[in-house]
Amino acid sequence: MWWTRKRSKSHEAADAEAAAEAAAEAQAEAESLSSISKHRNAFILMGIGGAALASFGIAAIAGIFGPVFFALVLTICVHPLRVWLEKSGVPRGLATGSVITAVTLLLLGFGYLVLIAAGQFAELLPQFKDQIAAFGQDVAAWLTSIGINADSIQDVAKGFDPATLLGFLGGLLGGLTGWVTLLVILFTMLLLMAMDAGFVPTVLRELYPVRPLVAVSLVSYGNNVRRYMVVTTVLGIAQGIINWIALLILGVPGAFIWGLLAFVCSFIPNIGYFIAIIPPIIFGGLVGGWPTVIAVIVVYGVINAVIQSVIQPRVVGKAVSLSQTITFFSVLFWAVVIGPIGAILAIPLTLLVRLLLVDTNPAMSWIRPMLGELDETRAIMAQFDAEAKAARKERKAAAKAGGVPAPAPDAAAGGAA
Repeated sequence: MWWTRKRSKSHEAADAEAAAEAAAEAQAEAESLSSISKHRNAFILMGIGGAALASFGIAAIAGIFGPVFFALVLTICVHPLRVWLEKSGVPRGLATGSVITAVTLLLLGFGYLVLIAAGQFAELLPQFKDQIAAFGQDVAAWLTSIGINADSIQDVAKGFDPATLLGFLGGLLGGLTGWVTLLVILFTMLLLMAMDAGFVPTVLRELYPVRPLVAVSLVSYGNNVRRYMVVTTVLGIAQGIINWIALLILGVPGAFIWGLLAFVCSFIPNIGYFIAIIPPIIFGGLVGGWPTVIAVIVVYGVINAVIQSVIQPRVVGKAVSLSQTITFFSVLFWAVVIGPIGAILAIPLTLLVRLLLVDTNPAMSWIRPMLGELDETRAIMAQFDAEAKAARKERKAAAKAGGVPAPAPDAAAGGAA
C-alpha cells in the first residue's frame, strides 16, 4: 500500500543518514590516527636525547654561557632607558653609552657591597670559631640520641673546623684569574649587546610581516623577563634592608651579611628563603639561644610571606606563567648545568626554552596549561565548583523538605521527548 511504501522510504532515509554519520566518524578517526606518526616513539626518544646533549653541551661551556646570558638579561632590563633617551632626542651613541654606564655602576655597587660583606664575614667567623664547633658537636649528639649512626656523625663533628670556611672564602676571593676572566666576558658582552640593541626595534619590525608569531613572542619574552627581574630586584632590596634592620634589632652578628644574602637569594624561587635563613638562625642561636632563633624564624617568615607570596605575584602578574613544580625543577636543573648563577637565572632561562619550543610554535599551544597558564583551567574549575555547590544546596533543600530532588533539566527534556 502507499502508506507502507512511504514508511519504508522514511526508514531507508534514516538508515542512510545513520550510515553516513557512522562513515564520517570512521573517516575522522582514521584521519586522527593517520596524523599520528608511525615513528612517534622514535621522535620522542630523539627529543630526549637532543635535550640531554644540549644540556651537556651548555654545561661544558658554563663558564662562558653564564656570563653571556647574564649580560643578555641585564641588556633586556635596561632597554627601556635607551628607548626613553632616544625618544627624548638623545643621539643613539650617547644613549648606548648611558645604558652601559648605568649597568656598570650597578654592578660595581653590588661588587662593592659583596666585598664589604666578605670582609665582615672574615672578621666574624674567628670570633665564633669555638662556639660553632661546640654547636656542631651538640647537633651530632642530638642526632645520635634519635638513632642516627653515631660513628660517622662523630667523625664529621670532630673533623669540622670553622677555619676551613675562612680558607675557602679566601681561596674564592683569591682566584683573581677566574674572576677577571668572568668580568671581561661580562663587560664585553654588555658593551656589544648594548650597541646591537639599537637595531632590535627595526629588526623586529622587519621580522613581523614574515614571522609575526616569532616577533610577538620575542617582544613578550623581553617584557616578561624585564618585569620579573626588575620587580624581583626591587622587592629583594626591600627584603634585604628589612631583614638587616630586624637582625640588628635582635642583636644577630653579621646582620649586613645576612641582609645581602637575603637579597641575592630572593632571585632563587622556592629554595632561596631556606638558604638565606640558615646563617642568621645559627649565629642568632649562638648569641641569644632559642628565643633569638624563634624570633629570626618568625621575622623571616612574615617578611617572606608578605613580599614573595603576596606582593610579588600581584606585581609580576602573568609575566612568569610557570607552575610551581616546573619552577622548582628549573632551579635545580640550571644550578646543576651552569652552577650557582643558573639558580639565580633559572626563570629567564626556562622562559627562553619555552620561547624556543612552545611560544613560537602554534602546534604546541595545547601544552600551555601543563606549563602553568591556568586562566581557562581556573575558570572551568570555578564553574565545576559552582555547579557542585548548587547541587549540594538542592540536595539539602530536598532532604529538609522530605521530598524527592527535582530531576536535572537534561533528564526532564529526555523524558518529555
